Amino acid sequence: MSLNSFGHLLRFTTWGESHGSAIGAVVDGCPPGLALSEADIQPFLDKRRPGQNKFTTQRQEPDEVRILSGVYEGRTTGTPISLFIENIDQRSKDYSDVAAKYRPGHADYAYDAKYGLRDPRGGGRSSARETASRVAAGAVARKIIPGVTITAYLVNIGGIAIDRSRFDLAEINRNPFWCPDAVTAGLWAEHLDAARKSGSSLGAIVECVATGVPAGWGSPLYHKLDAQLASAAMSINAVKAVEIGDGFAVAALRGEENADRMRPGADGNPEFLSNHAGGIAGGISTGQPIVLRMALKPTSSILTPVETITRDGEAAEIVTKGRHDPCVGIRAAPVLEAMVALVLADAMLLHRGQTGR
Repeated sequence: MSLNSFGHLLRFTTWGESHGSAIGAVVDGCPPGLALSEADIQPFLDKRRPGQNKFTTQRQEPDEVRILSGVYEGRTTGTPISLFIENIDQRSKDYSDVAAKYRPGHADYAYDAKYGLRDPRGGGRSSARETASRVAAGAVARKIIPGVTITAYLVNIGGIAIDRSRFDLAEINRNPFWCPDAVTAGLWAEHLDAARKSGSSLGAIVECVATGVPAGWGSPLYHKLDAQLASAAMSINAVKAVEIGDGFAVAALRGEENADRMRPGADGNPEFLSNHAGGIAGGISTGQPIVLRMALKPTSSILTPVETITRDGEAAEIVTKGRHDPCVGIRAAPVLEAMVALVLADAMLLHRGQTGR
């Protein structure tokens, strides 16, 4: 059984392939009466849309979304919301070589091993094209949690990290990398341009912060909020690692250093003096900002020749032609925002169902 759905009370299913006629999502469990139109969804898709600069794939897709069901007179009805995005700029001929050979690092071999066949056109379901459906679904989820602000940005490309002393959130909309450090964005441009011209690619790290999440969302043990966020992030194509809060860095801390110390707050809630835990303790939100990061591998479709095998098991070499992101992480920030929104909206509905508030 192949699982193409995610979530519990708020559940979404994506469908379609990179070079099929269309892609989309069905969002089920959305409360009725919420104002929703295509105009509420399109801005998030525009952030993820390909072909906006030389650092992303030059595939030209408008990614215009249509709501096919679940909305009447501008309000959600409580029934499944079907979202439709047409594919208009496929070039399947670019993948004729991929049909006979496996791209190392890509899902080609794994899909073939599982199903005994695969759709080689653009990678089919394993293509980053699928993430547009998630972004559309995430826009619906944001309507359920209007008090929560979710912002993602890149903090590392190709091993070059931002300087936190220059961190400026306003900067992320001023450069093509969603980078909060203008100086590092310039370095990334040079580094990525060199990789692109040489026929290679680079990896990246995306950070996401959600503010306005009240204390109490999530469940202990088997449905921890951080576990759901990690699962959501890891489900994004090309992601190989996820960390919450300080992540792996906590292993180098002593107990007193790692403790998020508390003092009485003016509003009756605790005032935290640090946030090593990333806003989650025991699988439940603490009211602090939720912080997570994900690492994405370099794009596997590259012009540099690499050793591989054919579907018949013969030794071969492959060069992947076509239009590909030299760094798939660049367009991943809106995708991570969407997945965080979907998890948090689901957590809110589960919390309300259990506690009544």
